[in-house]
Amino acid sequence: MLASVRPHAWDLPLFVHVLGAMILFGGTLAVAAFGWASWHRPQRELLARATFRTLLAVVLPAWIVMRIGAQWTQSKEDISGTPGWIGAGMAVSDAGLVLLLVAVGLAYWAARLRGAGWQPRAVAVLSSLYLVALAVAWWVMSTKP
Repeated sequence: MLASVRPHAWDLPLFVHVLGAMILFGGTLAVAAFGWASWHRPQRELLARATFRTLLAVVLPAWIVMRIGAQWTQSKEDISGTPGWIGAGMAVSDAGLVLLLVAVGLAYWAARLRGAGWQPRAVAVLSSLYLVALAVAWWVMSTKP
């Protein structure tokens, strides 16, 4: 219902935000799957490289697109103050960038070690935690409790 009364000037910024968020979620899910699959697999080296490349080529650019879309949408809206649902989205976004940068460093380290060591597990755990945080932000921003 809100979409029918929302000004059309918000359509493109909101589309950019949602598109970036969907790609971010899917890319993070792929990184988590690669990380969990790399445990006790003979293809550890291939999975470690795929994890690192997915983080660099999909997840980080998607985070940037999502964040640009979010700021653009917020600038179009005339909201006084910062509602809780926007604050929750920003908190997950900002903390998520830190998690993603740590995951990129660990994935690079794992790729250099050819998938051996504890680094792929750490990337799997970090990306899984970020997936949960993204799901919570998704729910909060959709329902606006």
